[in-house]
Amino acid sequence: MSERIYIFDTTLRDGEQCPGASMNIEEKILMAKQLEKLKCDVIEAGFPITSHGDFEAVKRIAESVRTVSIAALARADKRDIDRAWDALRDASRPIIHTFIATSDIHLKYKLKKTREQVLEEAVNAVQYAKSLCGRVEFSAEDASRTDLDYLCQVVEAVVEAGADVINIPDTVGYAIPSEFSERIRTLRARVPNIDKAILSVHCHNDLGLAVANSLAATLQGARQVECTINGIGERAGNTSLEEVVMALRTRRDYFGDFETGIETHEIYPTSSLFTNLTGMMVQANKAIVGRNAFAHEAGIHQDGVIKEKTTYEIMRPETVGIKENKLVMGKHSGRHALQLKYRDLGLELSKEELEKAYVLYKKVADKKKEVFDDDLVVIVRDALRVVPDPYKLNYIQASSGNQILATATIILEKGGKSLREAAVGDGPVDAAINAIQRITGVAGKLLDYSVHSVTRGTDALGEAFIKVDFGKVTLIGKAASTDVVDASARAYLNAVNKLEHYRAALAERQEPDSQLNNKYEK
Repeated sequence: MSERIYIFDTTLRDGEQCPGASMNIEEKILMAKQLEKLKCDVIEAGFPITSHGDFEAVKRIAESVRTVSIAALARADKRDIDRAWDALRDASRPIIHTFIATSDIHLKYKLKKTREQVLEEAVNAVQYAKSLCGRVEFSAEDASRTDLDYLCQVVEAVVEAGADVINIPDTVGYAIPSEFSERIRTLRARVPNIDKAILSVHCHNDLGLAVANSLAATLQGARQVECTINGIGERAGNTSLEEVVMALRTRRDYFGDFETGIETHEIYPTSSLFTNLTGMMVQANKAIVGRNAFAHEAGIHQDGVIKEKTTYEIMRPETVGIKENKLVMGKHSGRHALQLKYRDLGLELSKEELEKAYVLYKKVADKKKEVFDDDLVVIVRDALRVVPDPYKLNYIQASSGNQILATATIILEKGGKSLREAAVGDGPVDAAINAIQRITGVAGKLLDYSVHSVTRGTDALGEAFIKVDFGKVTLIGKAASTDVVDASARAYLNAVNKLEHYRAALAERQEPDSQLNNKYEK
């Protein structure tokens, strides 16, 4: 009989802490619904106490995602727990996830508290959270560097206090698989009430061992793995969801008959959606979801795969949702074909959403011989963008060369009025941004700028990502076009539009600009 390994996805909480991975509320909801299709057991939607934006994101996800558990993070503090519960109270399956550090280094330098104080606060937090919510998870932060005797004491006490899940984090990615698995084995052996709770692990990838540590823990009795899409997260990232799930599935001969419940054919669509929402690219050789994961170039490998796929493929690409094109999409393709293609990609569009996507699709198709799956993902993301766009780019003309000064002419539309401006710059992109700044009166400093080819070919769709510092707020702009300068200008304008949106949101709540902070500035 198979045993269940629960998958706790923290892409929207720990994953979003990765620099550049921030999403606005609507993008988080879109991602949460895809994680629901992936059939994660738990979606950790955010850390409500940190900002109004995080609170609203958790609240709206809790209201809109109904078939999986929704967790919110809270320190071992009554105010944190109250805020988490306020965000979660409408969830169909809420979980309060409370934590406190237990390692001596954290106690001495961060908390400045004794072991006895931390133990008391952990117990009180679990008891209080349990009085509000039917399901509570407790995490002993930096558990892999915590004195083992003390860790056993803390775990026993919080289980007795009512914790349903005990999470053992390798917070700084310090553990080695053999010692981490031994720590899990020791907890199961020495904590008398450990069977009353599910044992969970949350590993970071600072030494590149997050997946290895998580898998090793399952062999010693851990039955929940906390992970993120594409392994995204703080510093070097978290345990990669797709790697853990596929390792357990592919190597049942080693791990045993474990079941995760994950719809594996949704893995690649989920990875692609996250990439396109955040601009955090997956390296080509990334396991499971990298573009080279199922590519074969060596002649010997190609010959083997042609004769028998299992010679060089231990997984089938179709298993994780990587499909060969069955519908070739071009400029003559209609709405019905587009709808079927999106359905094949795992996106069910309403009539209105399809119409918005089709308008953008035709613009791209007129410039390209063939529109690929990755193009379609970018198109639908741009078409369904819900952040209001006060400014619209109606016209762009740029010129540059090694013998002339780069210039750009921009025509924007706002409130039905046409606004025109021209500017020079160090290059056509710089000139276009300067022209936009003149029209909008909003000057920002570029912190990061990248353009990547979404698909192959000289007519590939280029996607631009721009990170802009507007002084009190840092925003990410994204846009796609077959023209790099056009994509870059639209990406910068996307960031300006987001700034306008957040200023309006603050004005509605009568909050000063200073309330904006990097947790809310998505």
